[in-house]
Amino acid sequence: MFEALLNAFRAPDLRRRILYVAGILLVFRLLAHVPVPGVDKGQLSSFLDQSAIFGLLDLFSGGGLTNFSIVALGVNPYINASIIMQLMTGVIPSLQALQREGEYGRTKINQYTRYLSVPMALLQAYGFLALLNANSVLKTPFDLGSWETITQIITLTAGSITLMWLGELITEKGIGNGVSFIIFAGIVSRAPGALTGFIDNPDLAKLVLFGILAVAAVAVIIYIQEGQRRIPVQYASRVRGRRMYSGGQTFLPLRVNQAGVIPIIFAVSILLFPSQIASYFTSSAGIVGDLAKGVVSWLGSGSWLYVLMYFLLTVGFTYFYTAFTFKPDETAEQLRKNGGFIPGIRPGRPTQDYLARVVTRITVAGALFLGIVAAAPPFIGLVQPSFSNLALGGTGILIVVSVVVETMKQLEAQLLVRQYEGFIR
Repeated sequence: MFEALLNAFRAPDLRRRILYVAGILLVFRLLAHVPVPGVDKGQLSSFLDQSAIFGLLDLFSGGGLTNFSIVALGVNPYINASIIMQLMTGVIPSLQALQREGEYGRTKINQYTRYLSVPMALLQAYGFLALLNANSVLKTPFDLGSWETITQIITLTAGSITLMWLGELITEKGIGNGVSFIIFAGIVSRAPGALTGFIDNPDLAKLVLFGILAVAAVAVIIYIQEGQRRIPVQYASRVRGRRMYSGGQTFLPLRVNQAGVIPIIFAVSILLFPSQIASYFTSSAGIVGDLAKGVVSWLGSGSWLYVLMYFLLTVGFTYFYTAFTFKPDETAEQLRKNGGFIPGIRPGRPTQDYLARVVTRITVAGALFLGIVAAAPPFIGLVQPSFSNLALGGTGILIVVSVVVETMKQLEAQLLVRQYEGFIR
């Protein structure tokens, strides 16, 4: 990995791309420290400590919520818009047809995703400000008729759209996926604070245990993320016009974890939503208050029910999202149209059923992997309370490792292309 980085810096064009990414990430970190006025910082910190769902949003925004900066929403509106568009593409025929049109279709779907991100950012900004006002965090009046509220909503929306634009600049002119890099930078930015906390209260035993867990987690994540089932595909000789194309053999790679980190986001959002709503009624009298307190206690991040439900929901959403992203019928049809077939399997419906069985089986490993990654940190926090602050560590490690691995793959591919160009010359 380090050799690839050194070789990349020796190539002038790759060096410019890497420095360009670093410059964009520096701009992002500067924006994360530009505050939006009108918030009581002490009340905001107390509110975020009590809300696990906003802790997840703060993770993706790189501490933007803690500072209530202009990028407090992070790229969450864009992520939500992307998820919605992916789900809509699976059920709306016109979007399915557009997706099959190659580069043009992908460009149009990305354009629709950007358009959808704007109202999503407006809604999330309004909802976030409404929650802050309900918890006595805002120092300014919350009213859509007031200039302060309108300014805050527009500022938060503009900050989120700016991050989306910066992410696309990284994708276009840098290395890797821009939005993933923005999230990666937000997660990594927490490292100095954690290091400072350790220096203030050094605990060698805890550091060694944490190091062992971190190394083991990274190794397992890389092993599973890179794991794939290769389905052999044979292509028969075919004639098109006056030209004859000889057959060949290749393989169809099916990844063990095709859903990425999306099932964890789905699971934690749905799991924390009831307790978040119930927390608003804990001060009520009678059965309503008792029921709200029970929901908060049962589904709180420090309960065993929370850990169990987190694991089960993550496993379930892994299957759900994989079913949307991988279509055995479309894959079998594409193989048939291109003259390909799986040895020993008849084209058409038998190929579709075979691919569906294989995906279902390998998704078991992917779903259990994501479930363990999601539920292990809160489980460790229950067993060892001193590690309770790692509740979102599994998701963060998964994102960081995935971004680093994918970026290194792209760097190595770019270096390989340059080696071939030099050989040809």
